[in-house]
Amino acid sequence: MKAAILHEPKKISVQDVAVPQISEFEVLVRIRVSGVCGTDVRIFNGEKTKGVRPDSIIGHEMVGVVEQVGSQVAGFAKGDRVGIMPVIPCLKCHYCLNGRENACANRKAIGYEFDGGFAEYVKIPQIALEAGNLVKLPDHVPFEQAVVAEPLACCINGHRKANVRMNDTVVVIGGGPIGLMHVQLAKISGARKVILSEPVEHRLERALTAGADIVVNPLRQSLHDVIMQETNGLGADVVIMAIGVPSIVQECIGLLRKGGTINLFAGFPKGVKCEIDPNVIHYQEVQVTGTTALTRNDYLTALSLIATGKINTEVLTTPGYTLDRIEEAILDVKTGKGMKSIIHM
Repeated sequence: MKAAILHEPKKISVQDVAVPQISEFEVLVRIRVSGVCGTDVRIFNGEKTKGVRPDSIIGHEMVGVVEQVGSQVAGFAKGDRVGIMPVIPCLKCHYCLNGRENACANRKAIGYEFDGGFAEYVKIPQIALEAGNLVKLPDHVPFEQAVVAEPLACCINGHRKANVRMNDTVVVIGGGPIGLMHVQLAKISGARKVILSEPVEHRLERALTAGADIVVNPLRQSLHDVIMQETNGLGADVVIMAIGVPSIVQECIGLLRKGGTINLFAGFPKGVKCEIDPNVIHYQEVQVTGTTALTRNDYLTALSLIATGKINTEVLTTPGYTLDRIEEAILDVKTGKGMKSIIHM
């Protein structure tokens, strides 16, 4: 099979490798579509290293068709259309037992500790099957839409942490695919007004299509002034940072009303610090939350939203890539040339 092998930071190549052999307790999936995540960009750049192995296959957004089923596996058959939740919780640690399986102390993931979806086939290990990480897709949902379920599930987790409510004014920082998912989730939750900030012009147009009420290019307008004008000087109820830029965290906190919530959704470069004025948090009673990964229930919710047409996936993706163009697909996400690169196997 063909697979994209990440040798070291900024060095990836497509090679012919052996198709994974499965045990009686495992499943082999033929990948049909994979998505490139901003996290894949950070892995490619060497900025994210936890769980990443040299000379391994990354990629954690993937959907496909069951090719082979181990003799001791029940519930799946060859030809089943399936989605794969990459994060595998242990289900036993303190965090799993207290509703935070996404932050499992012993979690492993496909695309990290196990080879991932930038390949023609992927092996689903026993622990993933036992945890329920392989799910059947609705027949009417195309693979190109279903592959968005994994990042959307992460956004649902972040959305819950941000506590978006009806009639809220929500500000989304960053108009990439993650930002536009947050726009759509905010509208679904009943937000009165969604304001998106993004310097790349083609993404501003997509944000409006996704449902943003106001879009701001921060290089041309003062985001702070726009928000204050739209909220009668109070500030936003919720700010979601869909980009990992430490230098603007304090600025984004300053966009909030008293008692508002900021969610640091995007990953930040390892070891980079930022200054936050604690008095703003103290006197304004601002809540600062973070988000990591997804739960299995988040994935099922995401799949349901896609299946029922609640999420516009077309504004989130740039289709047409092949595995041979994997580095181009990654770099196009990095530069913002496109949206989420969709790789067709």
